[in-house]
Amino acid sequence: VAGENFDQSPLRRTFKSKVLAHYPQNIEWNPFDQDAVNMLCMPKGLSFRTQADNRDPQLHSFIITREDGSRTYGFVLTFYEEVTSKQICTAMQTLYQMHNAEHYGSVCASSSCSMDSLASSLDEADATSLAKLQRYNSYDISRDTLYVSKCICLITPLPFMQACRKFLIQLYKAVTSQQPPPLPLESYIHNILYEVPLPPPGRSLKFYGVYEPIICQRPGPNELPLSDYPLREVFELLGLENLVQVFTCVLLEMQILLYSQ
Repeated sequence: VAGENFDQSPLRRTFKSKVLAHYPQNIEWNPFDQDAVNMLCMPKGLSFRTQADNRDPQLHSFIITREDGSRTYGFVLTFYEEVTSKQICTAMQTLYQMHNAEHYGSVCASSSCSMDSLASSLDEADATSLAKLQRYNSYDISRDTLYVSKCICLITPLPFMQACRKFLIQLYKAVTSQQPPPLPLESYIHNILYEVPLPPPGRSLKFYGVYEPIICQRPGPNELPLSDYPLREVFELLGLENLVQVFTCVLLEMQILLYSQ
């Protein structure tokens, strides 16, 4: 388990993650920092879900800044895949049995009650709500399908957010599709790593993803630095008043810290 969150039910806990594979294995001028990438790809660790939970893929990005000021950009697509290991499913069931025994045991001990008296003290609406909560926050190996979080990440020297986002989504679709893509997955990964060059300053580049072409553009020497993040999302996340306040702080050269889940 990652962190001290044993009070949480097992499906709400986070577990220690690790890098399963990375390509290429090593680049002399840009060594792979496994611990940093692992932490930034899954800052809260591994998480489990069942078919009752929301499992929509999510995208986020990060920056690794080295001591010399050089930056590396990471773009991450996190998704959930079905757990096929019977051993892990059994372990999750055991965790729930232990959690329920400890939780309900402590509840009854503190109130000197039995489960029967607890149920009789609830009205019908409360009992229904409790049943729904227990159903949502439970795991039965014979009834539920267990899923675990996994991510694919692209690490780039420039923040080509839109291009990386499109490539990762296409790669994810190829991984999860019942119909295999035209070429093996390794071909697309080899292509973006070794055959797609950085566009020269002031030029755009079109390359092919798994299903559709992808275009990225690099600003010229006299243009503003690349900012490929959609401004609309900033307004949606912060709101107009907060954004004006942040912009004012920038103009006044104040230190700014944004904290978010």
